[in-house]
Amino acid sequence: MARSVAAKKSVKPAKPSYVLDEQIGFILRQVWQRHSSIFSRDIGTNLTPTQWAALSKLAETGPCSQNQLGRLTSMDVATIKGVIDRLSVRGLTETSQDPEDGRRLLVSLTRAGQQLAEKLASNALAITRETLAPLDARERETLMALLNKLR
Repeated sequence: MARSVAAKKSVKPAKPSYVLDEQIGFILRQVWQRHSSIFSRDIGTNLTPTQWAALSKLAETGPCSQNQLGRLTSMDVATIKGVIDRLSVRGLTETSQDPEDGRRLLVSLTRAGQQLAEKLASNALAITRETLAPLDARERETLMALLNKLR
């Protein structure tokens, strides 16, 4: 009996077939957590990354339907609705009827929303630079190309 216990202790376990630290999803989540921390620290106001995505996309494209904005920012219907509701309460976005289709609402930036988007653009660019800072220029270019290919 004592011999079998000793034999069991001396057997080195085989490498598991699944190692979490080697998985793309786990690595991406860790990178996202780092980026989110930098974003929260440096954006300069109380905005979430999804709220910033909506503001910056509206500044880029102009008014659009909430559904289209959700597609442009990769947010599902419930998420984009919540984001726009919170931005509207803060006076940064507003909705109005689409003159071409009265059943559809258009989301647009208010003057305050436009000013905030313009003001925070430099912060957002600095956040991207800091997130990518461990990489040299060629590595940044390669990473962005590869990530875009995985979309």
